[in-house]
Amino acid sequence: MMKAEKLSVLLVVIILLSACSSGRKKEQTISLSGAFALYPLVVKWSEEYQKEHPGIRFNISAGGAGKGMADALSGTVDLGMFSRAISPEEKAKGVWWVAVTKDAVIPTVNVANPVWPVIQKRGLTHDELRRIYVTGEITRWNQLPGISIDEAINVYTRSDACGAAGTWAAYLGGRQEDLKGIGVFGDPGLADAVVKDEKGVGYNNTIYLYNVKTGRKNPGIEVIPIDVNGNGIIDANENFYDTFNQVLEAIGNGAYPSPPARDLYLVTKGKPQKQATLDFLKWIVTKGQVFVSEAGYVPLPNEVLDEQVSKLQQ
Repeated sequence: MMKAEKLSVLLVVIILLSACSSGRKKEQTISLSGAFALYPLVVKWSEEYQKEHPGIRFNISAGGAGKGMADALSGTVDLGMFSRAISPEEKAKGVWWVAVTKDAVIPTVNVANPVWPVIQKRGLTHDELRRIYVTGEITRWNQLPGISIDEAINVYTRSDACGAAGTWAAYLGGRQEDLKGIGVFGDPGLADAVVKDEKGVGYNNTIYLYNVKTGRKNPGIEVIPIDVNGNGIIDANENFYDTFNQVLEAIGNGAYPSPPARDLYLVTKGKPQKQATLDFLKWIVTKGQVFVSEAGYVPLPNEVLDEQVSKLQQ
């Protein structure tokens, strides 16, 4: 009888120790989901953070900004990665956010498209892009002034609820649902669709258009320069797409319009209560900023970062 009682006590102790261990593991694991735009930088931040805090574990997945916002609001993850302006409806649901970096959405074309040499010189205006992507009035290249090549424009867009499409649509005066084109899931998928179609046009977040290590554009894809002043030619102050550093500088100094340039956020429902999450956020907007440029993103101005630090200290 005594032996059975001792065995029962031992089992209870094991269960309690297991529960405590599971609780500690959960408290030391930070889960994130959401925007493809922010995913590579968050992975970089997590790797660098773990060097200083080896007890912290990360669970990170990309799936679009819409998923990041939904997962954050439902409490499925600790932090949602988000890549467009936060709507009044999302604010009404109690979303809390920290701005962490900046990038842009950039229109693209297949490098083998016969109109590319002309497009490189004249670019496309805001109105021309709107008539391709929103109203659908322009479906062939020879509908544009100065282009005689009678080729179709195969338009691609994102099929997932994402910040890139929302930001691109906002620039063109619409919503993601208004964008014409064949729907493709994810940033890498949209880039691949344009690379495989000589008549294809699309749009990508900067990190999926350029190679971070070489600073050059990825093979098979080119940038459609935006003719910001609408004079029918890409002027010297609009011509900054050759290298990654040039375009990042243009995003930072405002030469590239905003939108489609935009801040990127980490979001939660209400201010996080988990200490590991708060500590990681504080590190991102302070020490973690040293990794922003080398990862292929644009640092936020110091005054904006100071605002994020104050927000975390409130």
